[in-house]
Amino acid sequence: MHDRVHIFGVYQIPWLKGQRLVRVYVPPDTGAPPPVLYMFDGQNIFDDEPSHSGGWYLHHAARDLCARGGVAPLIVGIDHGGPYRMRELSPFRLRQRGQAPHLVRWMVEELQPQIRSAFSVRHDLAGTAVGGSSLGGLAALYAHWSRPEVFGAALCMSPSFWVAREKMLSFVSERPNPPVSRLYVDAGGNEPRVRPSAERMVKLLRRRGYGPHDMKWVFEPGATHHESAWRRRAPAALEFLFS
Repeated sequence: MHDRVHIFGVYQIPWLKGQRLVRVYVPPDTGAPPPVLYMFDGQNIFDDEPSHSGGWYLHHAARDLCARGGVAPLIVGIDHGGPYRMRELSPFRLRQRGQAPHLVRWMVEELQPQIRSAFSVRHDLAGTAVGGSSLGGLAALYAHWSRPEVFGAALCMSPSFWVAREKMLSFVSERPNPPVSRLYVDAGGNEPRVRPSAERMVKLLRRRGYGPHDMKWVFEPGATHHESAWRRRAPAALEFLFS
């Protein structure tokens, strides 16, 4: 079971349409329980076959991190709902009501207890992270900020903070900082919608007291909104979140 991706289960999530797989990568055994990283868009984060534009190979990044003596997470990939992805991953209304609150509630109330029962993993906030790219990056920050008692870190690659007229910025502004919080945020130079809102979010968080230990901001000139860019930046993101 260790050091490979396997199907953890097929789920029908309440209030969301369609069944979806949950895949789990278990890192090499180091003798200590690993942290957990819950990832949106599970089709994209591991291999090429189920993905839209090639996989991230996030499990390879985790394995290599472990080989270098770093802390590799157990990675839980939650498949999106295909044509329903946009409304599933948005906490805000985009033509239809956003359903991210339902998805996050299911993750907290049903999926996380099952993961903790099946695997020996960390239960502390710093060892429980959530992540994604694009709308998944938006959903990750929302999950962290709306359930700070559950998720203590968030990986937000090329996050779609621009949707719903940048409502995520006001969502963050209106709430206190989570008690434990480590954030990774990035964007590419060829992401004209993503970059400005991501930079505004980073400025907001810095004003809220986030320093280099709490938040890593990466700007990659020339990078596009694509899985290949996220795959390239993933190793440094994992290393920062769990160092």
